[in-house]
Amino acid sequence: MKWLEKIVNEVESRQPKGKVLIESGASPSGTYHFGHLREIITCDAIRLELLSRGRQAKHIHYVDDLDALRKIPANVPAEFEKYLGQALCDITAPDGSKASYADFFLSDFLKVAKALGIAMEVIHGSEKYRNGFLVPAIEKTLRSEDKVRQILETVSGHKLDDHWSPLQVMEDKYLKNRKFLSIDKTAKTLDYEDAEGEKQTISYAHGQAKLNWRIDWPARWWLLNIAVEPAGRDHASAGGSFDTGLAIVKEIFGVDGPLPVPYDFVNRAGDSKKMSASAGTGISAVEVTQALPPEIVRYFMLRFPPAKRLYFDEQNVAQLIDEFAELAANEPDSKLVQIAVGDSERVVSGVPFTHLVAAYQSSLKDPQKTLATVKRTSSEKVDEVLVKKELKYIDGWLKNWAPDAIKFELRQTIDSAEFSQAEKNFLKALADKITSAPPAAGGDWFHKAIYGLQGESGLEPKKIFEALYKALIGKTSGPRAGWFLSILPRDFLIRRLKLEA
Repeated sequence: MKWLEKIVNEVESRQPKGKVLIESGASPSGTYHFGHLREIITCDAIRLELLSRGRQAKHIHYVDDLDALRKIPANVPAEFEKYLGQALCDITAPDGSKASYADFFLSDFLKVAKALGIAMEVIHGSEKYRNGFLVPAIEKTLRSEDKVRQILETVSGHKLDDHWSPLQVMEDKYLKNRKFLSIDKTAKTLDYEDAEGEKQTISYAHGQAKLNWRIDWPARWWLLNIAVEPAGRDHASAGGSFDTGLAIVKEIFGVDGPLPVPYDFVNRAGDSKKMSASAGTGISAVEVTQALPPEIVRYFMLRFPPAKRLYFDEQNVAQLIDEFAELAANEPDSKLVQIAVGDSERVVSGVPFTHLVAAYQSSLKDPQKTLATVKRTSSEKVDEVLVKKELKYIDGWLKNWAPDAIKFELRQTIDSAEFSQAEKNFLKALADKITSAPPAAGGDWFHKAIYGLQGESGLEPKKIFEALYKALIGKTSGPRAGWFLSILPRDFLIRRLKLEA
């Protein structure tokens, strides 16, 4: 993980002593999706690498819950349009519960972070504004309003419109851009011009005023002493919000600011656009942690440098899981394996994913029966504890993501009228052959047994397999036939091939 070592080397060069603070952040404006996890997993990797070097480090997750609701996500009722412009922390939850809109979406995200073993201190922006923490930053910003405007225009290369303001004010629960007039630092009040051109006075010490987001970000870097922060490609581009933030934190707040760690998006496989919570095109973070073991989620995010775009195919995760299992078996002490597991609970057993999926389904999704099947059909020693843990994620994958072609159930009943006489003859001949099969017969034995009957059956190979799958799972295709037959209980298999109930 040279990319991680390079980042941490630079962090240590910048800050040779003391606790290193790493920040992530997000606005809880809707359902958190898979892409949101890249930032917090990257932060956790930096934290773990610093700790491994004997440094103190903390990951702070800053929740921008004083942000205004700007658009209605796909899974939120349309009537929430009336809240557009209100602070997320002050809007009712979509489910009508006592939680705020912000906490409604944040709560699931925090559960996901915990499931992934990510240790982070959660800070709510609304609390920081309302307890006066941002007061020094507001005062410095308003004292240098013209300079802030100049920085933003120069660095971004875009001229700000005449209605731009360094802060927003709270009017009747709505955040509004208003022209700043004057400030009273003793009384902690500021005057601004409302929509009718009238002067209004408010306190800026209790959350009635919020810095423009391009200023809010560097303000917290300064006040929290943030050393390093990942930033999405949209924020980290030249002249973007990270560049303007670094200029503001240096020229207005007098510090250098954090080391930026730019990261690219996580897209669905074959999709040129990033996942979007508001548009409903993202795979939810909760869904991810129901279907993928923690170390696989972390491994997926960490195996390539942050600047590389990632593509995820939720229907095809076998290669990803087996790739990690092989690496963990061959190089258990490698940095990638260690940080992929991190502080999460190890889950991946090392049994091939497709084997587990087929064994679980052919055992009627009974974990104990599945374990017995896996032990009976595996040449390597099986870790029973890990297999049982991994089966919970196999079940989640089958429910949420698995393509129909992979899902199956063993037929509980059979009707011989469904089969031609040639098919019946083939199935019975195969049953007779299996009766004398060695107890430890594997996939190769069954594969040869099937093909050995092809000539006398009078059936084309395609019809042979269609009859076989139809008898076992009621479909015309399924898992690799020889291997599949080898994992089924022998007595069940023989009865079924004889078309007995």
